Amino acid sequence: MKPEARAEAVLRQLKQKKAPINVGRVARQLGVRVERADLGEDCSGVLVRNGDAAVIGVNYSHHPNRQRFTIAHELGHFVLHKGGKYIDKGMSTLQFRDAESSTGTQLEEREANQFAAALLMPADWVRREFDKHPFDLGDDEALNTMCGLFGVSSQAMSFRLVNLGLLREAFA
Repeated sequence: MKPEARAEAVLRQLKQKKAPINVGRVARQLGVRVERADLGEDCSGVLVRNGDAAVIGVNYSHHPNRQRFTIAHELGHFVLHKGGKYIDKGMSTLQFRDAESSTGTQLEEREANQFAAALLMPADWVRREFDKHPFDLGDDEALNTMCGLFGVSSQAMSFRLVNLGLLREAFA
């Protein structure tokens, strides 16, 4: 199942029906603990697994919207990637979200980003809100309104609108 479909399935399974998605509650419902920590400047988050148990560490110094996306991204790894190229530390496996993760150059990172976007900004919900808030070139009010509704950054929302074919990349 593709990342978008997996995210939609998680939302349905957990009966999440309105934005903004409470990613902390989603994590708890999936059996994943979230801890805020000082992860340094270059690390947004980390997923630590030990068998079926998992903890997401999220950088508390980052903006709340970035923290939300990071948690959703790490949940993407949790749901989509049971193995993979992780840094082994004894019995646990680690997957870090850092500057490279945000570039989306590695397949697992792209999939985790797709999952996070779909979890925080479900396609049908975004399309419905987009129709309510007309976008004019150079007018940030509609974009800011949608960012507030979904609890995401303007960059995340812009990428989502482009990826859903609602905006052309040149205007995002």
